[in-house]
Amino acid sequence: MSIMSDKWIRTQSQENGMIEPFVDGQVRGDNISYGLSSYGYDARVAPEFKIFTNVDSAIVDPKNFSTKSFVDRDTDVCIIPPNSFALARTVEYFRIPEDVLVICLGKSTYARCGIIVNVTPLEPGWEGHVTLEFSNTTPLPAKIYANEGACQFLFFQGNEPCETPYNSRSGKYMGQTGVTLPKV
Repeated sequence: MSIMSDKWIRTQSQENGMIEPFVDGQVRGDNISYGLSSYGYDARVAPEFKIFTNVDSAIVDPKNFSTKSFVDRDTDVCIIPPNSFALARTVEYFRIPEDVLVICLGKSTYARCGIIVNVTPLEPGWEGHVTLEFSNTTPLPAKIYANEGACQFLFFQGNEPCETPYNSRSGKYMGQTGVTLPKV
């Protein structure tokens, strides 16, 4: 297995639609950077958030998840309460080749502020908007900026396609759009 270069990511995205929309190069300025980087792709967070709240004293249960646990916000700046989290999604839609596994890491800008970005691996053959979890580990409210960089995806290509890709086993998160809550 080897990590794939910016050239490979560019080719896969431009010719096969692996990342849409695709930004060829880093966008910086007053933004938290996003776009193609040396050995990965920095994805943006969309302005669609589900912020965890415990107003109704709900219990977080992955087998019976209550939508009462969240408040929905469409906003350019999401405020996450102290010691809480929010779900969001990438602006980009991903189509992962059947011989590629994708790992996601948080941006250092957020990590240095006590904001952790958590994403499970993107499996071979999976496609959709990626649901992101932002954990505010601080005792203070924290801001997340929509349409700016949120996390970096690293692409690892295997020596051959996997035996059972995600798209051939009716995966429950296949083709997801919007912020997707837990399913069993």
